[in-house]
Amino acid sequence: MLGVSACGGQIAANTPASNGNNFVAGDGTSTYYQAGHRAAAPTVSGTTLSGSQLNLSAYRGKVVVLNFWGSWCAPCRKEAPTLAVLSEQYHAKDVQFVGVDIRDQASAADAFMQNFGITYPSFNDQSDEIALDFRGSVSPAAIPSTLVLDQDHRIAGRVIGATSYGTLNTMLTKLTAGT
Repeated sequence: MLGVSACGGQIAANTPASNGNNFVAGDGTSTYYQAGHRAAAPTVSGTTLSGSQLNLSAYRGKVVVLNFWGSWCAPCRKEAPTLAVLSEQYHAKDVQFVGVDIRDQASAADAFMQNFGITYPSFNDQSDEIALDFRGSVSPAAIPSTLVLDQDHRIAGRVIGATSYGTLNTMLTKLTAGT
C-alpha cells in the first residue's frame, strides 16, 4: 500500500513500484466496510476544473463516489467509461460522482473529461491536498483510487486501482438499498 509523502505533498512518490511515473497503480482490490465500521470522511472542499467552488458537504444525504484520477494515468483512461456510465445510471438514485484530478494540466484534464463523457464535477488537486486530507481515515493509496461515501459521508468502500463496472455497481447497489 502506498504511503503519502509528507514532504512533497504527493499521493505517490517515484519509487520502483511506480515505474518512474510518480504514481503507484493499484490492482483493483476493493474493500466494502459494513455500517458501524466506517471511518468518517474528512471535510473536503476546493476549486473544480471549471473554476467553481465545491464542498462535498453539499451532497450530505447522498451516496458519493469520489474518484482520484489523472489524464496521464493509463488505468484512469481504462476505468473512465465505466465511471461515466455508472454516474448516469445512479444519478436518479441520489448518488453523486465527484472526481479529484491529481497533478494535471487543466487543458489535459478538460480533454480527458470530454473524451470520456464525464459530466460530473472534478476537483483540481494540483498539490494532492485532497488526497492528503484522507490520511488517517481510508487513504486513496494509488492512482486511480475510488472511495465510496455513504449518505452520512462515512467511507463505505474503496477500490485501489481501476474499478470495474461489477465492483462499483455492487457497492452502489448495497448502499442505495441501505446496507
